[in-house]
Amino acid sequence: MNETLLILAVALAMDSVAVSIAIGSKYKDLLLSKAFFTAAVFGFFQGAMPIAGYFIGISFADYVQAFDHWIAFVLLVGLGGKMLYEAYKNEFDEEVTDLSAKTLITLGIATSIDAMAIGVTFAFLQTDIYSAAGVIALVTFVLCVAAVYVGKKLGSLLESKAEMLGGLILIGLGTKILLEHLEVL
Repeated sequence: MNETLLILAVALAMDSVAVSIAIGSKYKDLLLSKAFFTAAVFGFFQGAMPIAGYFIGISFADYVQAFDHWIAFVLLVGLGGKMLYEAYKNEFDEEVTDLSAKTLITLGIATSIDAMAIGVTFAFLQTDIYSAAGVIALVTFVLCVAAVYVGKKLGSLLESKAEMLGGLILIGLGTKILLEHLEVL
């Protein structure tokens, strides 16, 4: 497995991890089965959205091949900046109103929209989308299960830190892609 993909998967998971920490903090008596269900919902959407973005991006990838590295850079840095801003706002407790399937699906979609943009980037980079989506889904699942239990112990102390880490990683990956295509690295 490519270490860049693993790092990207961790970065994409950070929105879901932050919400999972909030869930653990708010619902301290949460059963393991509910933690697994929560993590499965987040993992599913984090894995499905890049596939959707990939098929959107593949439809026009040939037209933007000359400057696709700039698009990848702008998308990743923009998403990273958005995550940093959201971490600064620190409104995670307001997102978790209950743990119904409807709420979890809504949160799953909301926390994975950035993964769709990454899917567009994967189309430009000609990434094996199914392997990448599987890695992203699995990493998200594992991290979210752990995050629920971390949230029970450390609560709101770590929520914004997870989102900040994800934002910084995305900005770093965007910069790396640009520098590689410009042959600086």
